[in-house]
Amino acid sequence: MTPGRSCPLDYQLPADSFAGTSLFSCDSLYVVGGLYGNEQALAALQRRLLREPEARVVFNGDAHWFDCEPEVFRRIEAQIAQYSLLRGNVETELGRQENSAHGCGCAYPDDVPEQTVNWSNAIHQQLSSCVAQLPGMASALAGRAATAVVEVAGQRVAITHGDEQSLAGWHCDRSALRSPERQQQLGDWCERNRISVLATSHTCSAGALATEHWAVINNGAAGLPNFNNGCYGLVTRIAAQPSLAALYRAKIGNLYVEALPLNYDQQAFITAFDQAWPEGSAAALSYRTRITQGCDEQPQDALIEGFALASTLCALEAHFV
Repeated sequence: MTPGRSCPLDYQLPADSFAGTSLFSCDSLYVVGGLYGNEQALAALQRRLLREPEARVVFNGDAHWFDCEPEVFRRIEAQIAQYSLLRGNVETELGRQENSAHGCGCAYPDDVPEQTVNWSNAIHQQLSSCVAQLPGMASALAGRAATAVVEVAGQRVAITHGDEQSLAGWHCDRSALRSPERQQQLGDWCERNRISVLATSHTCSAGALATEHWAVINNGAAGLPNFNNGCYGLVTRIAAQPSLAALYRAKIGNLYVEALPLNYDQQAFITAFDQAWPEGSAAALSYRTRITQGCDEQPQDALIEGFALASTLCALEAHFV
């Protein structure tokens, strides 16, 4: 029961979580995981949606993290209320009526350093204090579903935060997705549940795997840099028609499964982050280098099988050089 590493029993998803009817039908779907309270990334998403007003949007958890000031938290909630909202481990733990022994609820695996876990628990504690100042907010967060199925252009898309087994599962991390045994498990699961695409997040590291019949796409983080060619977030787009903005994509049946960059106002985000999390704070120690410098990985590192880089990569590199 180590805070930040333990996986609560109520995180386990029922076997029939994705067997039911669709939440809604559409021809273009955006799945936004790991916004992490980045208002600038949310503004970038909303600008993109102006170009595709018919698209539907599902936030699949961890919309909050750095927004530890009540007014900012409330402002983000007001803006995302128009979309379909699922809960991740952040919302789930913030929504508990009593403090639990699970800390941030990230269920970090053993290879994550203990210091990282401690920082996450400290961030969660500060965010909990923020939510306590917002009457009714904890109940609203707790009331969100953990999973959804959406029909996109006639094909079933499953959405959750971690993986198909657990709200905070790590089995859609790219290292797990490389395993042949895991790929077989996912193939069997998709066939049983008539799923063409599983869209996840949680691991804060993007990964994408596609076969002839199904795909798994983990967008990493919408509100944080994911790669070494610029400081931009990623969102998942699943649609009947491709996007010219895609960073990489695969095609499953009639669906284009894509990762799209969110080019948010980087300087404004840094300024807001530094105000909320000054030097020496848990979030600054854990995340500021990634926020200001990006990651060591290249976009192609996220591609396990079946996905290909799109021409957007060249445009991004030209923009950020």
